[in-house]
Amino acid sequence: MKKKILIIDDSMPIRFLLEAMLSKKYSTISAQDGFVATMWLMKGNTPDAIITDLAMPNVNGWELLEFLSESNLYRDIPVLVLSASLENDTATIISKYPNVVEVIAKPFDPVNLLEKVEAVLNNNSEYITS
Repeated sequence: MKKKILIIDDSMPIRFLLEAMLSKKYSTISAQDGFVATMWLMKGNTPDAIITDLAMPNVNGWELLEFLSESNLYRDIPVLVLSASLENDTATIISKYPNVVEVIAKPFDPVNLLEKVEAVLNNNSEYITS
């Protein structure tokens, strides 16, 4: 069975690119903001990893990270933050939200992102640069 990745980004082209890259090897689900993602999670769905932007309408990435980290059900799901608006540095984000395993700036290198996703899903921490 394929591992499941929840992709959350308000940019349709970014969601499409991530789905195209990842769907060959993984099952992908996408949401345009944290509200839609939260509703999907609350229906009993649990992904193996989450890729999220920070700057989104409705429920933004910061609010989503807060929700995930405070939840007994979701706080152990690894999260990769993919954002053009990194308001804090990587170390601050990772220390505040322990389930964040990667912080990647947009624009991103698709090959590098795929390697990081594979490392996270295979629990191979030597390739994760947190």
